[in-house]
Amino acid sequence: MGNSRSRGLSAAAIGGAVLAGVLTASSAMAGACRDNAVSLRGDWGTARFSVEIADDHAERAKGLMYREELPLSAGMLFIYEAPQPLSFWMRNTLIPLDLLFIDAQGVVQHIHHSAKPLDETPIPGGDDLLAVLEINGGLSRRMGITEGTQLRHPAFTENDPAWPC
Repeated sequence: MGNSRSRGLSAAAIGGAVLAGVLTASSAMAGACRDNAVSLRGDWGTARFSVEIADDHAERAKGLMYREELPLSAGMLFIYEAPQPLSFWMRNTLIPLDLLFIDAQGVVQHIHHSAKPLDETPIPGGDDLLAVLEINGGLSRRMGITEGTQLRHPAFTENDPAWPC
């Protein structure tokens, strides 16, 4: 019994350390915006993810399909030319994902938690959206990320962003 308990604490400690690696100090958030990273902030704290950008039809159509894993501190940012209604699905996507639907000012308007792999049921995000951030399923809840969270990325620069670069 003692070994099981100590293993449980080790796993929790390791999980917390990995999650802490995604969270960053606010001083690190003051750096310049980069195309390959997004910063997030809210009442829950701050975080930074390295991102791949999907900003044309072919990249958005492929997304994270066929991938068997996604690093905890990584994601994919889907960027559209103009605000519009957005809906996603999980066709050929092998891992659960959280989908953060973002308006033109870089504010999270809706979060779909732990989208089911391979499910082709539409996941509506809402109207007047400019971007979607996909991260590992369940990570938004574990970190406390909520609607109203602000994203910092060059994609929002021309739209009076809530958190400017």
